Amino acid sequence: MGLISHYLTTLPTRVRERTANPTHLDPASVRIDTRSLAAFRIGAGLLVAADVLLRARNFEFMYTEDGVVPQSLAMEASADGAFSIYYFTTSSTAIAALFALTALVGFQLAVGYRTRVATILAFLLVVSLDHHNPLVLSYADVLFRLLLFWAIFLPLGERWSVDAVHADRAPRESITSVASAAILAQIVFMYFLNGYHKTESELWIGGEATPLIMGLDNTTFLLGDVMRNFPTMLQYGGLTWYYMLLFSWLLFLLRGRARTALVAMFVGGHASFAITVRIGAFPYVAIAGLLLFLQASFWADAKTIARSASLEQIQSTEVRPRLEQVARLFPSFRLERSAPAVPNWLTRSVYSVALAIAVVSILIVPALTYVPLADFVDEEDGPADRIEQRAEVVSVDQPDWSVFAPHPRTSDQYYVFPAETRDGERIDVYNDRELSYDRPYEELQKQFDTYRERFYMSSVRSSDTVAASLAEHLCSNWENDRDATITHVNVYYVVEDVTLETIDEPSDRSRDVERVYEHGCGDHDPAEISPPV
Repeated sequence: MGLISHYLTTLPTRVRERTANPTHLDPASVRIDTRSLAAFRIGAGLLVAADVLLRARNFEFMYTEDGVVPQSLAMEASADGAFSIYYFTTSSTAIAALFALTALVGFQLAVGYRTRVATILAFLLVVSLDHHNPLVLSYADVLFRLLLFWAIFLPLGERWSVDAVHADRAPRESITSVASAAILAQIVFMYFLNGYHKTESELWIGGEATPLIMGLDNTTFLLGDVMRNFPTMLQYGGLTWYYMLLFSWLLFLLRGRARTALVAMFVGGHASFAITVRIGAFPYVAIAGLLLFLQASFWADAKTIARSASLEQIQSTEVRPRLEQVARLFPSFRLERSAPAVPNWLTRSVYSVALAIAVVSILIVPALTYVPLADFVDEEDGPADRIEQRAEVVSVDQPDWSVFAPHPRTSDQYYVFPAETRDGERIDVYNDRELSYDRPYEELQKQFDTYRERFYMSSVRSSDTVAASLAEHLCSNWENDRDATITHVNVYYVVEDVTLETIDEPSDRSRDVERVYEHGCGDHDPAEISPPV
């Protein structure tokens, strides 16, 4: 407690020193400990594999020609010229094989074998999968792609990897480069811009945003229902997070344990999101990125704690030999040649130019669009637009990072798909029940099998083409699965306004029923199936 108190009391002085004297912004601000790089690499590899395995739960429905997003629809929804290996096949078997390949590359990245190649392959396969179904994506996917992209320029295999064992040399302690600055800046840019957008909302400034978000049944899960019973704590927690975002640039300025403390606060925030809000992989991707900010002091403290808990001996006697055993499973080969096929200076030049172009295009130009004196950058068909169009092809375009911003959503939402059978019966085919416009579940998030389905349904609501594809899929499959033929399907979107007074009383909320789409199955013309008055 004394150590924590010391750093809290000295923190304002440290911040003043670093902001008052620009010379304090030395290379140490962007230095990444190679142990932090290794931890990030392991996390990124496991996230690649986990994402593929989780997507496989909806494999036929979301990723094959027999599902709701055939290749033609995926290509239409993606940027012009978007790259995806999946565009070369419509075979379910080949798509499944690409899923398996992506998972294997994820594990290759995690163990650090041919790490640079594994990082490039992971990035290309992740981008390909995202373009294979762009209707289920979230900010987590965008952040993960960008982190993988910057990671291509970093020596992720320097420690705790098969490559490190094969190299049989002492690893570098840390890395300081333009690439290390870029990947750290990516995290800070994301946080700060999100906080900047939130300044436009009185709900965030006043602290009411988080209690309202926790009142959304179609988003919250696990401990979300419990947390909404503590509105005052949520209010102060939301304000703390809001100011953490605005002061996220301190992740650059702080050093040692002070930086570790701020990283821990961000990690704690994301951990709380993971158990209360159903937003998929975003907390885990962000935590993986935050690991890069951990400096040598953290690893020294971790080693001290391990020593005091008698864990260091376990590490030296079990972990290292196991890593060597794993490394022996992978072939180690080196090409011996008298002179390199490509001069080293040329390789370094191409690397430097590519990195410089990436930094300018993905970080500097998007940042300038928020600077009043640089309005020329953001003008129609200006530099920002042209760069964004090219970046979208490989999915490294910088979004506006408006997560729950500028104004948090204050409405619960659910879907009803009224359908009429040939016998005149009316049913809700999406929720598999008799036709009703009441809530299908008390906890609305149960309406979606996975969080990606929730994002997909947002696309259904905003695009007639996507809605038509889903409606036709329901027409065909309902007839195949049941002894009934559907003649018409409608899509309705029900919105409940959530206030601080009605968080726990959905029946007291005002409700609006909006018809999104009408569809006729087979040769039937579209017709409206009206909701109750």
